[in-house]
Amino acid sequence: MTTAGDIMHRGAQWIPAHETLDRAAQLMRELNVGALPISDENERLCGILTDRDIVVGCVAMGHDPAGVTAGEMAKGTPRWIPADADVGEVLQEMQTHRIRRLPVIEDKRLVGMISEADLARHLTDDQIATWAEYVYSRTPSG
Repeated sequence: MTTAGDIMHRGAQWIPAHETLDRAAQLMRELNVGALPISDENERLCGILTDRDIVVGCVAMGHDPAGVTAGEMAKGTPRWIPADADVGEVLQEMQTHRIRRLPVIEDKRLVGMISEADLARHLTDDQIATWAEYVYSRTPSG
């Protein structure tokens, strides 16, 4: 059985909710990633911040990224998957919630992230096609 832990990339890092968006952008550049999980003061997942969130939700709205925190950008219920979850559960979670990145949690701690690139490296063409249809389509079939 292939698990979330098998396909994730390790080394994912939190951005604390109190950190500013300019710092988040710097960290994204340093890590060469397009998204960071947001942690609360107890290092619990409280959202995910994407580079698009910074541009569209802050800069394009005329706000200063040095004056807006990652926590202010966190919206909705954060999604995650346990490291021992089967890859089918990973796909179901991502498809159901139409998400492209999924934090992987083990013992209540962030241990990795699953991105589109991780899926492409580990799944069959049919699995990728089904995932993409659900995540990118306005009206997924099935």
